[in-house]
Amino acid sequence: MTQTTPPATAADRILAELAEGLPAGEIPATLYGNAELYQREKRNIFARCWVYLAHESEIAAKGDYVLRKIGEDYFVVVRDEDGGINVLFDACRHRGVQICRADAGNTSHFRCPYHGWTYDTKGNLVGAPLWKNAFGGMDKSKNGLVGAAKVESYHGLVFATLDASAPPLKEYLGGMAWYLDLVFGLNEHGVEVLGAPQRFVIDANWKSGADNFSGDDYHLGTLHKSVWEIGAFPVPFAANMMGYHIQASPGHSLSFSMAPDEDEPGPRFFGFPERLANSFTSDRISDHQLDVARRSRVFVGNVFPNFSILALPMTEDGSHYPPTAVLTVRTWQPISESKFEIWNWFLGYKNMTAEEKDRSYRAGLGTFSMGGAFEMDDTEPWITVARTGRSTAAEVLGMKLNYQMGMPGVGIAHPVSEWPGPGTVYWTRYEEGVQRNLFRFYHDMMTAEAGSWPALKFEDE
Repeated sequence: MTQTTPPATAADRILAELAEGLPAGEIPATLYGNAELYQREKRNIFARCWVYLAHESEIAAKGDYVLRKIGEDYFVVVRDEDGGINVLFDACRHRGVQICRADAGNTSHFRCPYHGWTYDTKGNLVGAPLWKNAFGGMDKSKNGLVGAAKVESYHGLVFATLDASAPPLKEYLGGMAWYLDLVFGLNEHGVEVLGAPQRFVIDANWKSGADNFSGDDYHLGTLHKSVWEIGAFPVPFAANMMGYHIQASPGHSLSFSMAPDEDEPGPRFFGFPERLANSFTSDRISDHQLDVARRSRVFVGNVFPNFSILALPMTEDGSHYPPTAVLTVRTWQPISESKFEIWNWFLGYKNMTAEEKDRSYRAGLGTFSMGGAFEMDDTEPWITVARTGRSTAAEVLGMKLNYQMGMPGVGIAHPVSEWPGPGTVYWTRYEEGVQRNLFRFYHDMMTAEAGSWPALKFEDE
């Protein structure tokens, strides 16, 4: 009798269970807490995929820089003297010492505090103390800071990858680019960051954030019930669940709450003020994209692995201020298998008035921030998801999590064939195919050989 060789490691076993369970809508609970799996994620996912780092408006002037992370590693995102954007590993080439000592600033150079090696904003080594005696004859050009393998920007969103074999960013985004255009390209002015990013640490697994923002709308009526009770969100729960779940391309998913037609009462363009909405045209996007944005109440999505976007009308105080559009982007920054840091930015269109930007920012702080009503709701269950994921019981009992919503015969969601944008589309938002899409690509990245990439398009595209 032929016996199948069991997976060699715990990570291999969990990934095999994931591959076996996904067609049935089952996910191993240990996916959210295994330390060995996390170590592989750092190399197979964060060291390979395109990772969001900053918005161009944060480094508007020459010499502006911010300190950000890819996985657990720090990188300086800096605009050089020629206006280019560089992503430089924060480590001196002499002894590997950190060369950037502030979270943000403006400079003409970075100097290592250990031996004084000095680099310009392109990462070139430009000098060091006692150069002639210590290093005379050495080629400076071969001792600059190490840069990310590739850096690209999309609608001012700066991404980088450490993998030289990675596809171009637009190809990696695939169908998701159509939806990013729809949110960030509504007028010629584009968006800008409103203030520095918030940062706060959660004792949970980073994948809980990616899972949630891929389109977990089912929790809204229970976990966020109080948000409706205090009038923070203007759309009734039942109406809010009407909309679409979209697997834009492998790994990237999103959800729309959407009015069925233009005559339906309620907010338009995610709640942006009517004055601003009048500047939204199809000059930069298609008529189809403009129509989708016009009818949209909520957009929530995740670009694999850990970059999420949310646009919706909110208010921090319904008794004094009407809801207005909140546009937030965030990363789920891994620290360990059971700890991650949320980096949270608020954005606004550049042609918003100062008052409109202030209202949007304050509404965001009161709802989606470290002290916001939504944030405090979400993070509490994520902590226990991670606790379950690293438990002996979940491992020994082979616990599987149910991701079956929207599968044939389960719930009211059904596939939609007539939709103007790319991707696999379902109506309504009672559906979990968006999460299954996330974890299929996760599995494929975790098992891909170095230099090879999973398919970036669905088979029928």
